[in-house]
Amino acid sequence: MCLTAFVVPDYMSGCLAPRDAKQLPPIALAVVDVSFIVPAYNEERLLGTTLRAIAQASSGVTGAIEIIVVDDASTDGTTAIAQVHGAHVVSVNCRHIAAARNAGARQARGQWLVFVDADTIVTEEVVGAAIEALRGGAVGGGCDVHFEGRLPLYGRLLIAVILPVYRALRLAAGCFLFCTHADFDTVGGFDETLFAAEEAVLSRALRRQGRFVLLREHVVTSGRKLRAHSGREILGGLLRLAVGGRKAFRRRDGLDIWYGERRRDPGLDP
Repeated sequence: MCLTAFVVPDYMSGCLAPRDAKQLPPIALAVVDVSFIVPAYNEERLLGTTLRAIAQASSGVTGAIEIIVVDDASTDGTTAIAQVHGAHVVSVNCRHIAAARNAGARQARGQWLVFVDADTIVTEEVVGAAIEALRGGAVGGGCDVHFEGRLPLYGRLLIAVILPVYRALRLAAGCFLFCTHADFDTVGGFDETLFAAEEAVLSRALRRQGRFVLLREHVVTSGRKLRAHSGREILGGLLRLAVGGRKAFRRRDGLDIWYGERRRDPGLDP
């Protein structure tokens, strides 16, 4: 699910290495055109649907693709689901979204990278538009975002505010972000000093490299966090980030929306 605060830091840093992963030689980068990178933590319930959507959406893409699932310390069947769907699995033990995405990028062989959250459904239209933009010289970009399921009133109001702000600021939502591999490496990838809003910082960094586009096409992401958390919890968390400034983004404490134990989804669970 794409959800973050308005206040974002503006600098980059290093990242953590995946467990037992071997770095691919640079020449291997020419073998694949598009690398889809899916970070996942205990996503056995939704991951299969996401991977099938990627495979179907990319069926019309000219050139070779690969799907990389970064299993970040899952304790469920996430890895098994990824393997069943033919994805390459990179295992890390970070519990850190930025680090997990970077670990996948380090193993990616594609000249273009597409980051998709494990609870997000892509379409042939949005994937095709992203590839067309990259072929046309864009360094990267994002797209519109729709949320699945019935959402509480506070969630609908929050989305109505956040998404236009992100678009006005030319920022990509974390659930779908694409870029060239070369520009991703040039800016240093996702900032691993941050536990939230890393997609906004990367968007800013990529914009400094060249044309950064926001597509009219959309993905559909999960509304489970908005259903499982109260308005007080979500809005309170965002307010603490806004008030805390950069320091608040540099620690996992207080970011239970992203890093706390997953709650029952009232829209799906009995």
